[in-house]
Amino acid sequence: MNRRKVILGGLATLSLGGLLLSGRFGSIGSTSLSPLASPANAQSAPSDVDTSGIVEMTMGDPEAKVTVIEYASFTCPHCATFHTGPFKQLKADYIDTGKVKFIYREVFFDRFGLWGSMIARCGGQEKFFGIADLIYKGQSDWTSAGEPAAIIEELRKIGRLAGLDNEALDACLKDGEKAEALVAWYQQNAEADGINSTPSFVIDGEKHANMSYDDMKELLDAALEG
Repeated sequence: MNRRKVILGGLATLSLGGLLLSGRFGSIGSTSLSPLASPANAQSAPSDVDTSGIVEMTMGDPEAKVTVIEYASFTCPHCATFHTGPFKQLKADYIDTGKVKFIYREVFFDRFGLWGSMIARCGGQEKFFGIADLIYKGQSDWTSAGEPAAIIEELRKIGRLAGLDNEALDACLKDGEKAEALVAWYQQNAEADGINSTPSFVIDGEKHANMSYDDMKELLDAALEG
């Protein structure tokens, strides 16, 4: 079944004022993506959805010699491991020093990852990476909170911890057009870069699977010297 149709199908069936809470999804923590379904099977093709309002979340010098794009899911344990460990080294060694421009692109296995993305993006570019860090740090807690309403509330707690108020969080979580655009944007990007697992990295246009920091460092150093 088309992943976008599954994630977006049957909105607002719980009494949380239009939050995206219904449908069935893949298991939390999976790190493999099923192949993207044909757009013909969707209610509308990803290419028909206006994704121009989706902001690329970036860090580092825009003019850096090397660009690294990470594809990750907020419900992927391997992504959490990367962000709570090696990513901090990457940031200190290459991003903060102006050597690498880093781009983070969300992947959606399930509705929970989509909710995480909408919470992280609720604070805009300025707060995104800080909220994402909190979501990854607390992944094992909020993903195991139980019912969807409980998971939503745990994510809202993270948003409030980052300084967002309930009104802003509700508005972000109720934004169905934004949700549809995010999923279409993910599909377009994943198809273009051939992404089939998370985390995946595109380093100066070349795709790489998850790897140790030492292996990534070797690739980055070679790219910087090239």
